[in-house]
Amino acid sequence: MEALTLYGYWRSSSSWRVRIGLELKGLAYETVPVHLVKNEQRDEAFIARSPLGQVPVLAWNEGGVTHQLTQSMAILQFLDAVVPEPPLLPQSPLLRARALEASEIINAGIQPLQNLRMLMQIERWGGDRKAFGAEVIARGFNAVEQVIVKSRGEFAVGERPTIADCCLIPQIYNARRFGVDLEPFPTIRRVDAACSQVDAFRRSHPDLQPDAQS
Repeated sequence: MEALTLYGYWRSSSSWRVRIGLELKGLAYETVPVHLVKNEQRDEAFIARSPLGQVPVLAWNEGGVTHQLTQSMAILQFLDAVVPEPPLLPQSPLLRARALEASEIINAGIQPLQNLRMLMQIERWGGDRKAFGAEVIARGFNAVEQVIVKSRGEFAVGERPTIADCCLIPQIYNARRFGVDLEPFPTIRRVDAACSQVDAFRRSHPDLQPDAQS
């Protein structure tokens, strides 16, 4: 892979997942901001890259051909296949399944219900967008806590960061933004503390991105 480019938004948790994966793999990449609040994801040029108008998009050159992938879970699993070390998915079938289980609770059961588009719709319906988002995250974290406590490792699943940590850390950031009480989730808090000591998680933090606060 050559000339890796990540199209994303600084506060997008899905974009952050991929940034963590790229950093863990030690892959250099260029960031191209897509401002979601300004609806740049609806621009014709971006729709050509991402038919759903969603970030992230990973683009790269290989053998003179430009390739593009959307959807953070697909991107992370692709990166793990082409750059095996360090692995994002455990070799043990059970731990691999546990990592994907925790990831999908976040990817499918939490994040889509508290993303910008959904919250704007909640507001149009007359609801309290922050309260709704907080409830969704807290309910999902209850499930995540019960999954990752089974691994009893330093990180979400085992003794090294996996795809589960790539998904969990951005969601914890969102939880704090929504005012979710993390006290009931000791395993999640422990994993958060462990990841905060890893350079890949620090370098990929939203506040350090070129479009931060814009």
